[in-house]
Amino acid sequence: MNEKFFELPYEKRLRIINAGFRVFSESIYKKSPMSEIAAEAGISKSLLFHYFKNKKELYLFLWNEAGRITHDSVKNSGCFETNDLFEAMELGLKGKIKLMREYPYVSQFSLKAFYETDSAVSAAVSRKYNRYLDAYIDEWLKHINTDCFRDGLDMKMMFKDMSLAAEGYLWEAMHLGKSLDVDKLEKDFHLLFSFWKKVYTKDGE
Repeated sequence: MNEKFFELPYEKRLRIINAGFRVFSESIYKKSPMSEIAAEAGISKSLLFHYFKNKKELYLFLWNEAGRITHDSVKNSGCFETNDLFEAMELGLKGKIKLMREYPYVSQFSLKAFYETDSAVSAAVSRKYNRYLDAYIDEWLKHINTDCFRDGLDMKMMFKDMSLAAEGYLWEAMHLGKSLDVDKLEKDFHLLFSFWKKVYTKDGE
């Protein structure tokens, strides 16, 4: 990748990133045209190839960028500063909602990338996802007080279960429309948090 991309003004980089998130989220990798990304970002196709030598390089940059900005958003929400899991989840949700207002297609892109089968990118996406998920769970577990949870509960399994449920919700929502209803997503996740609290904690309240 051409390092000059990072020398661009923030707003211009944001346009390119958001254009990439949108285009790649709405079709499979093979059928996502670089020309459409360039046009939406307001630059020429040749200039886009000046910053990213090919589509694969741009795609994997966006995949890594999605993970980075999501982690930063969650961390900056203050969710790792409390030992109450459900309070932390509420804070983390606020961080993700804020992120989705700045990057409207980041969640759809991340999901689409996770299920991408094209061999040009699928292996790299899978490796990065597994490392990210394991590190994310370990970071949660370092801060969370587990005394309130049911005896014998496998905490890592619980986190993976919740992660898959959240991904399933987003996958279904993504197929109901081209963009996520952020306000509805926030309300629905509050209901999920209440449900998980009843299922996994000793008092269920």
